[in-house]
Amino acid sequence: MLIANPNAARASYPEALQNIMSIRKADESRVWLAGWSRLNSGGTPLYSLPGMAAELGVADILVKDESERSVLGSFKALGAPIALVRLIQRQFPAQRFEARGLLAGEYRSVLAGFTVISATDGNHGRALAAAAQSVGCRCVIVLHANVSIEREEAIAAYGAEIVRISGNYDQSVEEAAALATKNGWLVVSDTSYDGYEEIPRDVMQGYGVIAAEIVEALALRQISSRTLTHFFLQGGVGGLAAGIAGYLWELFGAERPTFIVVEPVQADCLFQSAIAGRASKATGSVDSVMAGLACGETSPLAWRFLQSCIDFFMTIEDDEAVTAMRRLAAGSASDIPLVAGESGVAGLAGLIGLVNDPRLAEQVGLNGESRVLLINTEGATAPGVYRELVSESAQSVLVRQRAWLQGRCAK
Repeated sequence: MLIANPNAARASYPEALQNIMSIRKADESRVWLAGWSRLNSGGTPLYSLPGMAAELGVADILVKDESERSVLGSFKALGAPIALVRLIQRQFPAQRFEARGLLAGEYRSVLAGFTVISATDGNHGRALAAAAQSVGCRCVIVLHANVSIEREEAIAAYGAEIVRISGNYDQSVEEAAALATKNGWLVVSDTSYDGYEEIPRDVMQGYGVIAAEIVEALALRQISSRTLTHFFLQGGVGGLAAGIAGYLWELFGAERPTFIVVEPVQADCLFQSAIAGRASKATGSVDSVMAGLACGETSPLAWRFLQSCIDFFMTIEDDEAVTAMRRLAAGSASDIPLVAGESGVAGLAGLIGLVNDPRLAEQVGLNGESRVLLINTEGATAPGVYRELVSESAQSVLVRQRAWLQGRCAK
């Protein structure tokens, strides 16, 4: 399903939003993260898929591949460490902790008794656990019933203590808040709620790094980022979309590209927010193969950004995501094979759905001159699930990817 956002506007970036999230803060986050050992050096690659673009009838498709961000396997590695660093700096102002020193573990002796907690579908918890391990503080992660054992083990590998509940994601958020209150811990969540906005804001600042790298990569190719016409962004609670759209809105003002947010049909909280004109809840079961997007409530803070700059909201079925995973994994003579997880392919699945319906394609302005940007937000963060859905292991795809790249270099 697709809905045009009636509140979308073509205007300059509001000063009120700039005071919350800005290019300057995103750039500061980028500097802080540059020395963190959990991240790969340099930005993630930006690939062109000319074969798929021709097949779908658009001028170009670019994919920002966050699967190569770090050993953590997803874009979440940008948000959690920034939020943790800023939180510690606020909690210990007299210590004057330096950000890069925190991530290097230089103050772990002081922070050994400091505890953070969060609920997660997998990727945020893994990134927070890794950041806490680097900093030297304690981390507790609350997991709901639908988080796989594979993802639990990946989080626990970074020293986090795991708490399991029988409910869904939103109930795990409530449990994390209750445990924090009971034990005097601090919640580091990527979604906001009443009275809780500072940390989700800091998380979104980290996500702005992705937008900065896209603009920089295009400039190196001597391509104006203004030529990009459509950005497809994953939904979830809205933090990623807000972090990227906010950065580009500030950069381009009224000349910003068309933003389209994609989420699972059973976790349609942003779609419902567009209908209601306020941060709302999903109407479905919230149980989706796209685990990272299986969120039932919109982040009110993220919605402040999305309500005025996202042009369209759409929902996709789980089988559409699986098809997109297989298509990216397959690659072609002209397109690099990519390992994209269940949530990582939402943008591509949305694009395919729109171009397959001429009426919808016309509505969003997709045509032969469109230049589309997609973000592969995660790799095979659950390798067993990936293998089951794609009928091929992630390692096998990466072997073909390396062969493809070597073939290109040989030409």
